[in-house]
Amino acid sequence: MKNRFLKYFFLSITLAVFTWSCEKTTSEPSPQAVTLVSSTLVKEYSKDQLIASLGTQGQAFALFIQGGVKQYKLVYKTKNTDGTEIQASGALVVPVISNRTAAYPLVSYQHGTIFNDKDAPSYFTSDGEGSLVSLVATLGYIVAAPDYIGYGASNNLPHTYEQREGLATASLDMLRAAKEFIAKEKINWNNNLFLGGYSEGGFATLALQKKIEEETTNEFNLKASSCGAGAYNKTLSFKTIASTTTDGNPGYNASYIWVLLTYDRIYKLNRPLTSYFIEPYASQIQKDKQNANISVSFNTILTDALKQSLANGSDTALMNAVKDNDIFDWKPKTPTQLVHGTADTYVPFFNSQTAYDAMLKKGATNVKLIGINNGTHSSSIESFLTSTISFFASYQ
Repeated sequence: MKNRFLKYFFLSITLAVFTWSCEKTTSEPSPQAVTLVSSTLVKEYSKDQLIASLGTQGQAFALFIQGGVKQYKLVYKTKNTDGTEIQASGALVVPVISNRTAAYPLVSYQHGTIFNDKDAPSYFTSDGEGSLVSLVATLGYIVAAPDYIGYGASNNLPHTYEQREGLATASLDMLRAAKEFIAKEKINWNNNLFLGGYSEGGFATLALQKKIEEETTNEFNLKASSCGAGAYNKTLSFKTIASTTTDGNPGYNASYIWVLLTYDRIYKLNRPLTSYFIEPYASQIQKDKQNANISVSFNTILTDALKQSLANGSDTALMNAVKDNDIFDWKPKTPTQLVHGTADTYVPFFNSQTAYDAMLKKGATNVKLIGINNGTHSSSIESFLTSTISFFASYQ
């Protein structure tokens, strides 16, 4: 799927890259605080070297690659969900395109669900997230991609899976570190910032956007945000997967399990797994955690007590934890698009629909919803990428 994903991405992004050629450099304000701990040049590729390093993918996309890249791993200070200061990491990829004089925009890319640490952006593995951001950078972006807490430099800690504060904080501090690095290295940045991500990355993107708008002042020139197929309405999502028949996809089930385990830990519910799952699934999850391979409808592995409490809201502690991660009901200041497949059985379409409706009700006038007719979670990625590049280009 990744080859098709990238193919459509490059076809769409090439159409937009010309709109950036007339941009002028703007001055970069000095960082207000020191977030960056270290920066490491992982690899520097010329155009030909990058194509060769990517093997068959490089040959497939050779016509779209405009130049080389410098791949950096940034380590930076951030805070875990318990307030303790930790060090996290992320990828920063800087394009090296000859004969270009226009300044580059900065894109913050929030990656989707990964189960393997080595797939995190800062490792720059050939089939990991770093490969994608490197290819994007060759077309005229500076790309910042947080690993999130739980990967890279913080892989000794549990990942804050689908927890808004953990994802947004790590992503925001990665951007602060990126700004410091850009200023230190005198990289030609036009001071514009765009946000984008799909699936967990869509949820992380909207959480990051909300945090930037509500908690920072003139720190970023945020131009636009594109969020794809995120579970923004956690309360309705929990109630739905607990009360309806799902297709039993083991990957989907693993994600749902992971969310429950994360909220149980972060919100200090500290319950035995048998309070959530019936046997033999509770024992399997105890052993394998989110890697449990379970291929039945998700609601059939839940206890009757849990299903009932989710339906009537009687489990106040759990429902408060879930509600704390609802990020659909607020008024964005930044132009925002929500893209989602209408036939998505992993993260249902209602997540984007209810977000759009709530934002309009709050008075937002700069939000649009793009429903991909009959699109599934995987088949809608191509449309998300195409619309994202066009959306960003319209705000250059």
